[in-house]
Amino acid sequence: MMTALFRQKGAIMDVNIIASNEAQQFINTHADILNSSFNSVKMTDGMRRRLQSSNYIFSGLKAFHEMNEAFPSLIDENGNRKPFEQFYNDVQKINQTYNRNYLRAEYNFVHASAQMAAKWEQYAEDGDRYYLQYRTAGDDKVRPEHAALNGVTLPQSDPFWETYYPPNGWNCRCTVVQVRKSKYPQTPRDEAMARGQEALQNDTKGLFRFNSGKQQKAVPDYNPYTIKRCRDCDIAKGKVNLAFVPENDLCAACRLVRDCLDKDIHHVSNNRKYYEKLKGSRSYKDVEFDSANGGIKATHVGHIDHNNPKEEKFFNGKYSSTDLEKECQENLFSMGHSAILMDESKRRGGKQLPALDLELDGRIMDIRSVTGYGWYSNIFFKKDNQLRRYNQREDIVSTADSLCLYFHSSKMFDEHNMSRSIKYYKYFRKNDGLPLDKQIKHVYCVINGESTIRVYDI
Repeated sequence: MMTALFRQKGAIMDVNIIASNEAQQFINTHADILNSSFNSVKMTDGMRRRLQSSNYIFSGLKAFHEMNEAFPSLIDENGNRKPFEQFYNDVQKINQTYNRNYLRAEYNFVHASAQMAAKWEQYAEDGDRYYLQYRTAGDDKVRPEHAALNGVTLPQSDPFWETYYPPNGWNCRCTVVQVRKSKYPQTPRDEAMARGQEALQNDTKGLFRFNSGKQQKAVPDYNPYTIKRCRDCDIAKGKVNLAFVPENDLCAACRLVRDCLDKDIHHVSNNRKYYEKLKGSRSYKDVEFDSANGGIKATHVGHIDHNNPKEEKFFNGKYSSTDLEKECQENLFSMGHSAILMDESKRRGGKQLPALDLELDGRIMDIRSVTGYGWYSNIFFKKDNQLRRYNQREDIVSTADSLCLYFHSSKMFDEHNMSRSIKYYKYFRKNDGLPLDKQIKHVYCVINGESTIRVYDI
């Protein structure tokens, strides 16, 4: 994320940086950490998706604040732009504050919030058949102000729970349970509200006065990274407002984060339809879909498997080209992409036709696993020829113009070598001095363990 920030020009940070690949990688990683806090909590898929969306928005606004705080560090005391290494070292304190100190408390809050959201959803099935009763952890660590709420008993429909439903603070361990009406008397409402006011008297900004189950959000709209007005914003309430005009950079960043989230939701919905189509086809096997990120993986029955004893093995004889190909597919799947290993079996006149092996998010390309160090230009020229032969097939309607490079070992990826290799390929001329009619326009680099693809345009 700081790499994207370093590329910023001018004296004011451009909020559009939120939509950059680097910022989105950070936001998704941060949201995934928060989401992992309730992986084992039972709830409906709908509730889980909404809580995850809430975490994404929270993470996006946190990223905006972190970059905004780090932006002045681009310039030294003399007004000159710092080298990247100096800038990166200078912002490490900011990074530690946001992503170690704050993150621990945020993780615990989201965990408690999600647990209570799941309980609310479960209790809603019974409605007011039972009372809900507020309970603390009951030990010597309970805050006196939270102890004031212990034992409050009211129907689920009572407005009290809209404001004082736990968690009611950072690292709050309070809960709510269902109790029989015949066993526990209802707390007078005026008394309950007074006890609630006492419990949250130190919450002067009202950050914790929300119900995660009713609002279906892990984090309230008004939180450390937003302002009080966010509570009443139509955008935060999910209302479409095409005429929305951001009042400040925070509003603009919020709109951008939500636009990115909407694209993700649309992506998942479209990929689900594609998955159903592949699942119903006899031409594909090993079809899987990740409902959380929209990832799809499938293999055409005509895809060639190179796993046999005579095939060359790489990385100390542990991996065949097919092993690496499938590992690349698995990485793409985990990122939320559609990765389909294609049909390579078509023949004409007894000869196998030139083929490519990957459909990545609808774009046809070939995978090449990088198994050595150095420049990548030799790979470009070999794959250029393969794409050319594929594009010359009479049955091909849309030509292919992309290459997927897979790095099983991240150490084999070198940004400088990639730039030099692309430049060499781009400006290469044949022996007659004429430029090569280049087939490769885009290079997709998939690095084992990374959460985003690095894309280079030629």
